[in-house]
Amino acid sequence: MPNKLSTTFTGLEFVNPFILASAPPTESKRKILKAFEAGWGGVVTKTIGLHPVENVAGPKTIYQRASEQKPYVSRMKRPDTVSHSSWNWELISDQPLDLWLPDLEEIKTTYPDRMLIGSIMAGAGSAEEMANWQKLARAVVGAGCDALELNMSCPHMDRKDMGANIANDEDIIRSILAAVTEAVDVPIWVKLTPATSTLVDAAGAAYAAGASCISLCNTFPSLPLMDPETLKFEVEVDGLVTSGGLGGLAILHQALQRVSDISKAYPDKEISGIGGIKGFREAFNFIAHGAGNLQVCTAAMEEKGSGGVGVQLIQELTRDLSEYLDAKGHASIEDFRGIARSRVVEHAQVRRKSEDYNGGYAQSA
Repeated sequence: MPNKLSTTFTGLEFVNPFILASAPPTESKRKILKAFEAGWGGVVTKTIGLHPVENVAGPKTIYQRASEQKPYVSRMKRPDTVSHSSWNWELISDQPLDLWLPDLEEIKTTYPDRMLIGSIMAGAGSAEEMANWQKLARAVVGAGCDALELNMSCPHMDRKDMGANIANDEDIIRSILAAVTEAVDVPIWVKLTPATSTLVDAAGAAYAAGASCISLCNTFPSLPLMDPETLKFEVEVDGLVTSGGLGGLAILHQALQRVSDISKAYPDKEISGIGGIKGFREAFNFIAHGAGNLQVCTAAMEEKGSGGVGVQLIQELTRDLSEYLDAKGHASIEDFRGIARSRVVEHAQVRRKSEDYNGGYAQSA
Protein backbone atom coordinates (compact mmCIF):
# COMPACT_ATOMS: atom_id res chain seq x y z
CA MET A 1 0.00 0.00 0.00
CA PRO A 2 1.39 3.43 -0.93
CA ASN A 3 1.94 5.78 1.99
CA LYS A 4 -0.25 8.84 1.44
CA LEU A 5 1.60 10.68 4.18
CA SER A 6 4.99 10.38 2.51
CA THR A 7 6.37 13.57 1.03
CA THR A 8 9.33 14.58 -1.08
CA PHE A 9 10.72 17.79 0.34
CA THR A 10 13.98 19.41 -0.80
CA GLY A 11 14.67 16.15 -2.60
CA LEU A 12 14.41 14.06 0.57
CA GLU A 13 11.85 11.32 1.16
CA PHE A 14 9.93 11.83 4.42
CA VAL A 15 7.62 9.10 5.71
CA ASN A 16 5.34 11.94 6.86
CA PRO A 17 5.68 15.74 6.75
CA PHE A 18 5.90 16.24 10.53
CA ILE A 19 9.30 16.86 12.12
CA LEU A 20 10.56 18.14 15.44
CA ALA A 21 12.11 21.59 15.31
CA SER A 22 15.57 22.47 16.57
CA ALA A 23 14.91 22.88 20.28
CA PRO A 24 14.97 20.94 23.57
CA PRO A 25 13.04 17.99 22.01
CA THR A 26 16.06 17.34 19.79
CA GLU A 27 18.87 18.17 22.21
CA SER A 28 20.15 14.64 22.69
CA LYS A 29 20.52 11.23 21.08
CA ARG A 30 18.10 9.76 23.61
CA LYS A 31 15.33 12.19 22.74
CA ILE A 32 15.81 11.92 18.99
CA LEU A 33 15.72 8.12 19.08
CA LYS A 34 12.53 8.28 21.15
CA ALA A 35 11.02 10.73 18.67
CA PHE A 36 11.73 8.45 15.73
CA GLU A 37 10.36 5.48 17.64
CA ALA A 38 7.15 7.48 18.20
CA GLY A 39 6.77 8.15 14.48
CA TRP A 40 8.14 11.60 13.64
CA GLY A 41 9.22 11.82 10.02
CA GLY A 42 12.37 13.76 10.82
CA VAL A 43 14.11 15.99 13.30
CA VAL A 44 16.23 19.11 13.16
CA THR A 45 18.91 18.75 15.79
CA LYS A 46 19.40 21.35 18.46
CA THR A 47 21.78 23.85 16.92
CA ILE A 48 25.41 22.71 17.01
CA GLY A 49 28.18 25.30 17.25
CA LEU A 50 31.88 25.62 17.96
CA HIS A 51 31.80 28.45 20.48
CA PRO A 52 31.28 27.95 24.24
CA VAL A 53 27.67 28.03 25.45
CA GLU A 54 26.33 28.12 29.00
CA ASN A 55 22.67 28.56 29.86
CA VAL A 56 21.21 30.74 32.60
CA ALA A 57 21.24 29.60 36.24
CA GLY A 58 17.48 29.11 36.33
CA PRO A 59 14.50 27.93 34.26
CA LYS A 60 15.20 28.00 30.52
CA THR A 61 11.60 27.59 29.29
CA ILE A 62 8.18 28.44 30.74
CA TYR A 63 4.68 27.69 29.50
CA GLN A 64 2.08 30.42 29.67
CA ARG A 65 -1.64 29.78 29.96
CA ALA A 66 -4.91 31.72 29.85
CA SER A 67 -8.38 31.01 31.23
CA GLU A 68 -11.87 32.28 30.54
CA GLN A 69 -12.46 33.20 34.15
CA LYS A 70 -9.16 35.04 34.52
CA PRO A 71 -8.15 35.78 30.94
CA TYR A 72 -4.72 37.23 31.71
CA VAL A 73 -1.73 35.30 30.41
CA SER A 74 0.54 33.82 33.03
CA ARG A 75 2.66 30.82 33.88
CA MET A 76 0.76 30.79 37.17
CA LYS A 77 -1.04 27.47 37.70
CA ARG A 78 -4.81 28.01 37.71
CA PRO A 79 -7.79 25.71 37.12
CA ASP A 80 -9.41 25.43 33.69
CA THR A 81 -6.57 27.01 31.75
CA VAL A 82 -5.52 26.43 28.15
CA SER A 83 -2.13 26.74 26.50
CA HIS A 84 -1.27 30.20 25.25
CA SER A 85 2.46 30.17 24.51
CA SER A 86 5.94 29.18 25.51
CA TRP A 87 8.73 31.56 26.40
CA ASN A 88 12.40 30.64 26.47
CA TRP A 89 15.84 32.16 26.65
CA GLU A 90 17.64 28.92 25.96
CA LEU A 91 20.84 29.02 23.95
CA ILE A 92 22.03 26.57 21.32
CA SER A 93 23.39 23.13 22.23
CA ASP A 94 26.00 23.04 24.96
CA GLN A 95 27.11 19.60 23.75
CA PRO A 96 30.34 19.96 21.75
CA LEU A 97 30.70 18.81 18.18
CA ASP A 98 32.93 15.83 18.99
CA LEU A 99 30.19 14.40 21.23
CA TRP A 100 27.45 15.03 18.67
CA LEU A 101 29.15 13.20 15.82
CA PRO A 102 28.98 9.60 17.14
CA ASP A 103 25.42 10.30 18.30
CA LEU A 104 24.40 11.41 14.82
CA GLU A 105 25.96 8.29 13.31
CA GLU A 106 24.05 6.03 15.70
CA ILE A 107 20.74 7.84 15.13
CA LYS A 108 21.00 7.56 11.35
CA THR A 109 22.10 3.94 11.49
CA THR A 110 19.20 3.06 13.78
CA TYR A 111 16.56 4.90 11.71
CA PRO A 112 17.85 5.10 8.11
CA ASP A 113 14.37 5.91 6.76
CA ARG A 114 13.97 9.06 8.92
CA MET A 115 15.37 12.41 7.90
CA LEU A 116 18.09 13.83 10.14
CA ILE A 117 18.68 17.54 9.60
CA GLY A 118 21.69 19.04 11.34
CA SER A 119 21.22 22.57 12.62
CA ILE A 120 24.48 24.50 12.73
CA MET A 121 25.62 28.02 13.63
CA ALA A 122 28.83 29.98 13.37
CA GLY A 123 29.61 33.68 13.08
CA ALA A 124 30.11 36.06 10.18
CA GLY A 125 32.39 38.74 8.86
CA SER A 126 35.68 36.85 8.59
CA ALA A 127 37.32 33.99 6.73
CA GLU A 128 37.75 32.21 10.06
CA GLU A 129 33.99 32.18 10.68
CA MET A 130 33.29 31.00 7.12
CA ALA A 131 35.71 28.15 7.80
CA ASN A 132 33.76 27.39 10.99
CA TRP A 133 30.54 27.04 8.98
CA GLN A 134 32.35 24.68 6.64
CA LYS A 135 33.85 22.63 9.47
CA LEU A 136 30.44 22.16 11.08
CA ALA A 137 28.78 21.35 7.76
CA ARG A 138 31.33 18.74 6.72
CA ALA A 139 31.33 17.14 10.15
CA VAL A 140 27.60 16.64 10.61
CA VAL A 141 27.01 15.60 7.00
CA GLY A 142 29.88 13.15 7.34
CA ALA A 143 28.17 11.74 10.43
CA GLY A 144 24.98 11.02 8.48
CA CYS A 145 22.83 14.14 8.37
CA ASP A 146 20.60 14.24 5.29
CA ALA A 147 20.40 18.04 5.18
CA LEU A 148 21.54 21.13 7.05
CA GLU A 149 19.55 23.92 8.62
CA LEU A 150 21.56 27.14 8.99
CA ASN A 151 20.51 28.97 12.14
CA MET A 152 20.19 32.65 11.24
CA SER A 153 17.28 33.22 13.56
CA CYS A 154 18.14 32.59 17.22
CA PRO A 155 17.04 35.72 19.13
CA HIS A 156 19.24 35.02 22.16
CA MET A 157 22.79 35.61 20.92
CA ASP A 158 24.96 38.32 22.49
CA ARG A 159 27.37 38.13 19.57
CA LYS A 160 26.25 40.52 16.85
CA ASP A 161 27.57 38.25 14.11
CA MET A 162 25.29 35.34 14.98
CA GLY A 163 21.67 34.23 14.88
CA ALA A 164 18.91 36.76 14.34
CA ASN A 165 21.46 39.57 14.40
CA ILE A 166 22.65 38.66 10.89
CA ALA A 167 19.37 37.63 9.23
CA ASN A 168 18.73 41.08 7.75
CA ASP A 169 22.10 41.26 6.01
CA GLU A 170 21.79 39.83 2.53
CA ASP A 171 25.54 39.96 1.93
CA ILE A 172 26.16 37.84 5.03
CA ILE A 173 23.44 35.39 3.99
CA ARG A 174 25.07 35.01 0.58
CA SER A 175 28.56 34.61 2.02
CA ILE A 176 27.50 31.89 4.47
CA LEU A 177 25.62 29.97 1.80
CA ALA A 178 28.59 30.24 -0.55
CA ALA A 179 30.82 28.73 2.11
CA VAL A 180 28.44 25.93 3.05
CA THR A 181 27.43 24.94 -0.48
CA GLU A 182 31.12 24.76 -1.38
CA ALA A 183 31.73 22.39 1.53
CA VAL A 184 28.83 19.91 1.22
CA ASP A 185 26.36 18.62 -1.33
CA VAL A 186 23.12 18.18 0.62
CA PRO A 187 19.94 20.28 0.79
CA ILE A 188 20.53 23.50 2.74
CA TRP A 189 17.65 24.90 4.78
CA VAL A 190 17.95 28.46 6.08
CA LYS A 191 16.08 29.39 9.25
CA LEU A 192 15.38 33.12 9.25
CA THR A 193 14.08 35.34 12.01
CA PRO A 194 10.48 36.57 11.62
CA ALA A 195 11.39 39.81 13.42
CA THR A 196 12.29 41.82 10.34
CA SER A 197 10.52 43.94 7.74
CA THR A 198 12.88 42.62 5.06
CA LEU A 199 12.08 38.93 5.43
CA VAL A 200 10.99 38.46 1.82
CA ASP A 201 14.19 40.06 0.52
CA ALA A 202 16.32 37.96 2.90
CA ALA A 203 14.55 34.80 1.75
CA GLY A 204 15.10 35.77 -1.87
CA ALA A 205 18.81 36.26 -1.25
CA ALA A 206 19.00 32.86 0.44
CA TYR A 207 17.16 31.05 -2.34
CA ALA A 208 19.31 32.72 -5.00
CA ALA A 209 22.47 31.73 -3.12
CA GLY A 210 21.54 28.06 -3.07
CA ALA A 211 19.12 27.52 -0.18
CA SER A 212 16.76 24.61 -0.81
CA CYS A 213 14.26 25.80 1.78
CA ILE A 214 13.40 28.63 4.14
CA SER A 215 12.37 27.52 7.65
CA LEU A 216 10.13 29.90 9.57
CA CYS A 217 9.05 31.07 12.01
CA ASN A 218 11.47 30.85 14.87
CA THR A 219 10.30 32.34 18.15
CA PHE A 220 9.56 36.06 18.27
CA PRO A 221 11.83 38.25 20.45
CA SER A 222 9.89 39.08 23.60
CA LEU A 223 9.98 39.62 27.36
CA PRO A 224 8.29 37.62 30.12
CA LEU A 225 5.57 39.17 32.27
CA MET A 226 6.10 40.88 35.61
CA ASP A 227 3.76 40.03 38.49
CA PRO A 228 2.06 43.23 39.70
CA GLU A 229 2.06 42.07 43.33
CA THR A 230 5.58 40.74 43.75
CA LEU A 231 7.22 42.88 41.03
CA LYS A 232 9.10 39.77 39.94
CA PHE A 233 9.34 38.60 36.35
CA GLU A 234 7.71 35.23 35.82
CA VAL A 235 11.15 33.94 34.89
CA GLU A 236 14.28 35.69 36.07
CA VAL A 237 17.71 35.12 37.55
CA ASP A 238 18.74 37.35 40.47
CA GLY A 239 15.91 39.70 39.52
CA LEU A 240 17.22 40.14 35.97
CA VAL A 241 15.84 39.09 32.60
CA THR A 242 16.77 39.57 28.98
CA SER A 243 15.08 39.09 25.63
CA GLY A 244 13.78 35.61 24.98
CA GLY A 245 11.62 33.92 22.39
CA LEU A 246 7.82 33.59 22.29
CA GLY A 247 6.47 30.43 20.68
CA GLY A 248 3.41 28.19 20.68
CA LEU A 249 -0.15 29.03 19.72
CA ALA A 250 0.36 32.73 20.42
CA ILE A 251 2.52 33.13 17.30
CA LEU A 252 0.43 30.99 14.92
CA HIS A 253 -1.20 33.81 12.97
CA GLN A 254 2.01 35.81 12.68
CA ALA A 255 3.86 32.71 11.50
CA LEU A 256 1.21 32.04 8.85
CA GLN A 257 1.58 35.63 7.61
CA ARG A 258 5.32 35.16 7.15
CA VAL A 259 4.89 31.82 5.39
CA SER A 260 2.26 33.39 3.14
CA ASP A 261 4.56 36.31 2.29
CA ILE A 262 7.40 33.99 1.28
CA SER A 263 5.09 31.61 -0.57
CA LYS A 264 3.49 34.38 -2.62
CA ALA A 265 6.85 35.90 -3.49
CA TYR A 266 8.48 32.57 -4.37
CA PRO A 267 5.67 30.10 -5.17
CA ASP A 268 8.03 27.53 -6.68
CA LYS A 269 10.34 27.41 -3.65
CA GLU A 270 10.20 25.18 -0.58
CA ILE A 271 9.11 26.31 2.90
CA SER A 272 9.24 24.45 6.22
CA GLY A 273 6.49 25.94 8.38
CA ILE A 274 6.97 26.50 12.11
CA GLY A 275 4.99 28.29 14.80
CA GLY A 276 2.01 27.20 16.85
CA ILE A 277 1.28 23.77 15.36
CA LYS A 278 -0.66 21.94 18.06
CA GLY A 279 -2.88 19.75 15.91
CA PHE A 280 -4.10 19.07 12.39
CA ARG A 281 -5.94 22.36 11.87
CA GLU A 282 -2.79 24.41 12.40
CA ALA A 283 -0.76 22.07 10.21
CA PHE A 284 -3.41 22.27 7.48
CA ASN A 285 -3.17 26.06 7.43
CA PHE A 286 0.60 26.03 6.97
CA ILE A 287 0.21 23.61 4.06
CA ALA A 288 -2.61 25.69 2.57
CA HIS A 289 -0.31 28.72 2.58
CA GLY A 290 2.46 26.81 0.81
CA ALA A 291 4.54 24.91 3.38
CA GLY A 292 5.56 21.41 2.33
CA ASN A 293 7.00 20.42 5.69
CA LEU A 294 5.84 21.09 9.28
CA GLN A 295 8.09 21.65 12.29
CA VAL A 296 6.74 21.30 15.83
CA CYS A 297 8.22 22.32 19.17
CA THR A 298 6.06 23.76 21.98
CA ALA A 299 3.20 21.26 21.66
CA ALA A 300 5.65 18.36 21.87
CA MET A 301 7.39 19.84 24.90
CA GLU A 302 4.09 20.37 26.70
CA GLU A 303 2.91 16.78 26.33
CA LYS A 304 3.14 15.20 29.75
CA GLY A 305 4.77 11.81 29.98
CA SER A 306 6.39 12.00 26.53
CA GLY A 307 9.75 13.26 27.67
CA GLY A 308 9.09 16.38 25.62
CA VAL A 309 9.00 14.67 22.22
CA GLY A 310 5.23 14.48 21.63
CA VAL A 311 4.58 10.73 21.45
CA GLN A 312 0.80 11.09 21.39
CA LEU A 313 1.02 14.28 19.32
CA ILE A 314 2.70 12.65 16.32
CA GLN A 315 0.19 9.79 16.41
CA GLU A 316 -2.65 12.32 16.42
CA LEU A 317 -1.14 14.43 13.64
CA THR A 318 -0.55 11.49 11.30
CA ARG A 319 -3.96 9.97 12.05
CA ASP A 320 -5.85 13.21 11.47
CA LEU A 321 -3.96 14.03 8.28
CA SER A 322 -4.53 10.52 6.94
CA GLU A 323 -8.25 10.72 7.68
CA TYR A 324 -8.47 14.13 6.01
CA LEU A 325 -6.72 12.91 2.87
CA ASP A 326 -9.08 9.93 2.66
CA ALA A 327 -12.19 12.03 3.31
CA LYS A 328 -11.29 14.57 0.63
CA GLY A 329 -9.96 12.05 -1.87
CA HIS A 330 -6.47 13.56 -1.88
CA ALA A 331 -3.46 11.51 -2.89
CA SER A 332 -1.09 13.60 -0.78
CA ILE A 333 -0.69 17.04 0.78
CA GLU A 334 0.39 18.31 -2.65
CA ASP A 335 -3.28 18.23 -3.68
CA PHE A 336 -4.04 21.17 -1.41
CA ARG A 337 -0.66 22.76 -0.73
CA GLY A 338 -0.78 26.46 -1.51
CA ILE A 339 -4.56 26.68 -2.07
CA ALA A 340 -4.76 29.81 0.10
CA ARG A 341 -2.02 31.61 -1.82
CA SER A 342 -4.20 33.29 -4.48
CA ARG A 343 -6.80 34.37 -1.93
CA VAL A 344 -4.42 36.51 0.10
CA VAL A 345 -4.60 39.90 -1.64
CA GLU A 346 -3.99 43.63 -1.16
CA HIS A 347 -6.55 45.54 0.89
CA ALA A 348 -7.92 47.34 -2.16
CA GLN A 349 -8.75 44.00 -3.78
CA VAL A 350 -11.25 43.11 -1.06
CA ARG A 351 -14.79 44.23 -1.96
CA ARG A 352 -15.90 47.50 -0.34
CA LYS A 353 -19.29 49.03 0.31
CA SER A 354 -18.88 51.19 -2.78
CA GLU A 355 -16.97 50.74 -6.00
CA ASP A 356 -15.09 54.02 -5.66
CA TYR A 357 -12.35 52.96 -3.27
CA ASN A 358 -9.01 52.38 -4.97
CA GLY A 359 -6.66 51.87 -2.07
CA GLY A 360 -6.61 55.42 -0.75
CA TYR A 361 -4.79 56.94 -3.71
CA ALA A 362 -5.98 60.22 -5.22
CA GLN A 363 -7.47 59.83 -8.67
CA SER A 364 -5.20 61.22 -11.39
CA ALA A 365 -6.62 63.72 -13.82
